[in-house]
Amino acid sequence: MTAPSVFLVDDHRLFLSGVVAELGDRFEIAGMAGDVDEAVVKIMTTRPDVVLLDVHMPGGGGLAVLEAVKTAVAAAAASGDEDAPAGPRFLALSVSDAPEDVIAVVRAGARGYVTKTIEPDALADAIRRVHAGDAVFSPRLAGFVLDAFAGDLDAAGGRPVDPELDQLTAREREVLRLIARGYAYKQVARRLNISIKTVETHVSAVLRKLQLSSRYELTRWASDRRLI
Repeated sequence: MTAPSVFLVDDHRLFLSGVVAELGDRFEIAGMAGDVDEAVVKIMTTRPDVVLLDVHMPGGGGLAVLEAVKTAVAAAAASGDEDAPAGPRFLALSVSDAPEDVIAVVRAGARGYVTKTIEPDALADAIRRVHAGDAVFSPRLAGFVLDAFAGDLDAAGGRPVDPELDQLTAREREVLRLIARGYAYKQVARRLNISIKTVETHVSAVLRKLQLSSRYELTRWASDRRLI
């Protein structure tokens, strides 16, 4: 399996050099940036699989990068361009372990948050897991996330309380979120490494299970549940 490409965003050049030295032989380093504007332009150009993102930087920090890239990806998808980027997965890497930083980045769409005390092997594993679709957090940070979303969880099992959503498979949920965000079938297929025909099959299954009749209804359904 081809190693995922990784883009690094951090305003400390010496730290970036160290990360490249540790990860350069394990992943394709798509590029680096030290500020928000540079990061957004280069991420949209290089189309990495995973963005390793510092949280505190001048100009709005990692949160600004994440939100700007998501907006740009959504705009490209809405334009109907079949070659529009599918968008990367984001993994926050920061010296901060403050709950407000963790929650803000996760709510914005990051798939994980680890601190800069992480060992190189553990960081490499976190990147691979985020690329595969897992959520990854440094041990003590996971509790912040669980507490923040406790109102949405079933106290017995820790699962979302939504019978309609529960009837979908994990893959169907992935397809649902991407379709609701405006991605074309071709983009969804490329992002999930499946065929367009398989995407169509999943979409049909989702519409049938949720008793929806159109992509518009599906998008509204996902938006109402804050799944987008």
